Amino acid sequence: MEQERTHPESSIVERLPDVYDRMCPSRGVLEHVTSRWGVLVLVALMERGYRFSELRRRVAGVSEKMLAQTLQNLERDGFVLRVAHPVIPPRVDYSLTPLGDEAARLVSDLAHWVEGRMCAVTEAREAYDAR
Repeated sequence: MEQERTHPESSIVERLPDVYDRMCPSRGVLEHVTSRWGVLVLVALMERGYRFSELRRRVAGVSEKMLAQTLQNLERDGFVLRVAHPVIPPRVDYSLTPLGDEAARLVSDLAHWVEGRMCAVTEAREAYDAR
């Protein structure tokens, strides 16, 4: 009886995802969703769909390059839908997919929790720095 071989390129369906496994692709997805720009893009897109330039203004401080890379990663992972309209000048709209909406709700809760707990964090930092 021949044993089943596991190849690095084997389908995720063939192996159970394990975020603690350094080779698990879920780590990359986790990084995309929880990066500073990933969180802010997902939360912004919960409000409504945005054009690239609008989204860049909404997510203050993100460079054009980082926003493009973040959107590309989120689109590839199935969280963001990119619709290019064949008009001049070119127009591209970004919105959340159902999977993206689910992820956005989760990271939005975390982001807003952080906002609400900044006084406690500031106090903890001051106490730490005073030691």
